[in-house]
Amino acid sequence: MAEHQYCTFYLAGHYFGLDVLKVQEIIRYRQMTRVPLASPVVRGLINLRGQIVTALDLRRRLGLADRPDDQEPLNVVVQTEDGAVSLLVDEIGDVLTVPESAFERPPETLRGPARELIRGAYKLDNQLLLILDPERTVQVSSQASAHAGYESATLTKTQ
Repeated sequence: MAEHQYCTFYLAGHYFGLDVLKVQEIIRYRQMTRVPLASPVVRGLINLRGQIVTALDLRRRLGLADRPDDQEPLNVVVQTEDGAVSLLVDEIGDVLTVPESAFERPPETLRGPARELIRGAYKLDNQLLLILDPERTVQVSSQASAHAGYESATLTKTQ
C-alpha cells in the first residue's frame, strides 16, 4: 500500500500538511526585515545562515484572520524551484504518514484563496489534515498585490 509523509502544522485552529520532501527545515521565529511596497502576504526577509529568505504569512495567504500580536509564528522553510521560502505558521505538528487511499480531493464548496492552495485532505480519527500545494502556496500573485494596491509582490534574486 502506498503511503505519503507530511510535515504538519496548525494555523488558526486548522491542521495542515506539506510534503515532507519539500520541507527544508523548521526554525523558531526570526527577526524580519520589511519589504517596502510588497504584498501584505510578504511579512519580510529573514537571514538563514547567510541566505536571504522571503517570509510569507500563511494566515494571510489563506485569507484567515491575522495572528494575535502576542503570538510569535514559527518558520516552515520550504524548498521551491526559485529557492527557499519561509511560511509563517502558528504551531508545528509531527511528521505524519498516511495511506494514499485515504486522500480525498477538496470539496467543491471550498471557496476563497484556500481553493487554489489545498490539494485535498485526509480524514483522520479526530481531525481533518488539509494538504497544501507547496509551489502554489509560495506564489504571491500580482493580482493579489494589485488588489492590495501594489504593483508586484514578486521578489527576484539579483546576481
